[in-house]
Amino acid sequence: MKKNSKETAASADNHFQLRLYVAGQTPKSLAALSNLKRICATHLDGRYRLEVIDLMKNPQLAQGDQILAIPTLVRNLPKPIRKIIGDLSDTGRVLVGLDLRDLQVKSANKNAGA
Repeated sequence: MKKNSKETAASADNHFQLRLYVAGQTPKSLAALSNLKRICATHLDGRYRLEVIDLMKNPQLAQGDQILAIPTLVRNLPKPIRKIIGDLSDTGRVLVGLDLRDLQVKSANKNAGA
């Protein structure tokens, strides 16, 4: 029953607030941004807001989300907050980390039935 209320909350909000922490234009930072944009375009269909924070320019911003490694992706909405560290190249891991796996299954089922 908790899963249903969680699904209802996710579908009611249906908007993701994402924050990607990077350190300059390093290959790993650029890969994380590119991978994240691809995942968002494929799985979130415009239902997201992405903020990229370069800690080389604003190191003090790392404290707010308790960033210990970079690149780090923080999902602020929908709650709960989730964090994923790395270049986001493992799409399956990112989908699970963002709690998008259920949305991907629903989308695939809807497309198969159409």
